[in-house]
Amino acid sequence: MDRANEDRERQLIEAAKKDPSRFAELYEENFGRVWAFVIRRVQHRATAQDITSEVFHQALANVGKFEWRGVPFAAWLYRIAANAIADHFAKSAREESSTTEAAIPPHEIEDIERRASLYRFVDRLPADQRKVIVMRFAEERSIREIASAIGRSEGAVKQLQWRGLQTLRAQMGTNHG
Repeated sequence: MDRANEDRERQLIEAAKKDPSRFAELYEENFGRVWAFVIRRVQHRATAQDITSEVFHQALANVGKFEWRGVPFAAWLYRIAANAIADHFAKSAREESSTTEAAIPPHEIEDIERRASLYRFVDRLPADQRKVIVMRFAEERSIREIASAIGRSEGAVKQLQWRGLQTLRAQMGTNHG
């Protein structure tokens, strides 16, 4: 994200904090990304619509608590989406097991929980590493696109990505065996 877009996004966020009706611009700019993120994980259109709706409902309700950390607003939305997806699957598992139907296999629930933890760990990375990790893996941008967006060389982006991934591996290994 270049400096002009970053400044514009910050202004939109601040405006939405003061007047919730201004959230519409953030919604319009991020809906496609969040929808794509959710549909790839749940693969059921109606469920993806419900979860995406819930993500933006929660974002609107909590935009006043959002703190700018130099990472795109979409990263915050992805974290909300990951938690909503995890909640959906956990609720589905409870409902299915209570009706004695086959529950979601434990390895899938563990995978969802691991993803939710990963988003929390990414949020704790240093700002430059966090920005590169989010752009590379959540937004699925190329090294070249990221380098251009943040004004760094491709080598610097690769180094930031490597350091971020090493930190995440260490954190995940420490916290998840």
